[in-house]
Amino acid sequence: MIDNNCSYCVEGELVAKFGIKICELEASKVYLFKEQSHKGRVIVASKFHVSEMIELSDEERNAFFADVNHVANAIHKAFSPDKVNYGAYGDTGHHLHFHLVPKYKDDEFEWGGTFAMDPKRKTLSDAEYDAIIAELKKCL
Repeated sequence: MIDNNCSYCVEGELVAKFGIKICELEASKVYLFKEQSHKGRVIVASKFHVSEMIELSDEERNAFFADVNHVANAIHKAFSPDKVNYGAYGDTGHHLHFHLVPKYKDDEFEWGGTFAMDPKRKTLSDAEYDAIIAELKKCL
């Protein structure tokens, strides 16, 4: 099922407000989050328009979490964060997705706490976004 009001289903301008598509995996789409206070922050969105993981079959859910794990491994290989935090919300955007947020002790921004959804702290040039995406793609 596709929801024509959902940024992850429709993509294009809706998703471009906050993300840049990196690739598609077996059960998900991966986007670089434009706000890069945490270098390498991405969103892993299910290919299915569901609000909760309980709406997926066991096979679909396992494939989705395998993708989340695969992307987390790529973040660790590409950027060597001290920790990757995971957030799954969806109170307003009813499409299953996880924010994978690399945290770095030497930066100390939000270290030891939860991450802000959009701190509006750091946006990059197109070339900088392209460089981060290239690093991730090498590890995906």
